[in-house]
Amino acid sequence: MILHLVKGIIFVILIGLGVVGNILVLVNYMGLFRSTMKSILLILIYLAFTNMITLFSKVMSRTITSFGLRSLVGETACKIIVYLGRVARGLSISTTSLLTVVQAITFSPRASRWRRLQPRSAWHLLPLLLFLWILNSLISMNLPFSIKNINNMNTSQIISGYNYCYFHSQNSIIRRIFVVLMVLRDAVFQGVMGGASGYMVFLLHKHHQHVLHLQTSKLLHRTRPEVKAAKSVLVLMLCFLLFYWADCFMTLYVTFSLEKHFLEVSVLELVDLGYAVLSPFVLMHRDGHLAECWHAQ
Repeated sequence: MILHLVKGIIFVILIGLGVVGNILVLVNYMGLFRSTMKSILLILIYLAFTNMITLFSKVMSRTITSFGLRSLVGETACKIIVYLGRVARGLSISTTSLLTVVQAITFSPRASRWRRLQPRSAWHLLPLLLFLWILNSLISMNLPFSIKNINNMNTSQIISGYNYCYFHSQNSIIRRIFVVLMVLRDAVFQGVMGGASGYMVFLLHKHHQHVLHLQTSKLLHRTRPEVKAAKSVLVLMLCFLLFYWADCFMTLYVTFSLEKHFLEVSVLELVDLGYAVLSPFVLMHRDGHLAECWHAQ
């Protein structure tokens, strides 16, 4: 009982920090976007919004399980909560990948061919962001048909669940198709993310070599804003990959474990929250605008 109480308190603190952090990022970048209309800012706003959806789904699931509200949760609420969580997971990887690509294009030399792909305005990204939402919604569209409320299920029908919403058996071919689509989506976006990140690392290395040849100490210690932005995106990308692969390994371990231990399941749930909670604070630490916002307040 004490362990469950401690776990509940930790979750409330982490989710609270994540909500506050993402709201600060969202409000600050929306203010900056009105004046600068930069593509990167629009993507960061979208990422913060995605994190809020993730945290909302986690808040709802923790509230339902912690306060024993399972009997009050209808089947429609079950479907919405789990579906939003799965869509937000897909949006998280696709938005982070898009952010890495756009930053790599922006950071590339003016004479580079990649620079031609730079969006002419932030509004040109809106169709792409809408496409990402539709894509991830379609890849998760099997969930509403395979999720049932515990109150409407027989024990023999249950496969796995969230303590209040359970997956029931469905056509194995359909299940495999959607699993393949999810794996393919993650592999493609991580491949794109890795390629863009490698390109940025190469450009940062060239920039560092160029700076070392400068003789003026004032110039030597001055960091260009685009260099800071590129480093911020790289740190954010590494943060995402850390939590993504930790979540994958923990999920596999817990899934194939004969016994579901409290500590292992709790660590998996914490890792699942990690990126949505930590990413806004990474941005606050790396971004000078957010630092100025804190000082002003």
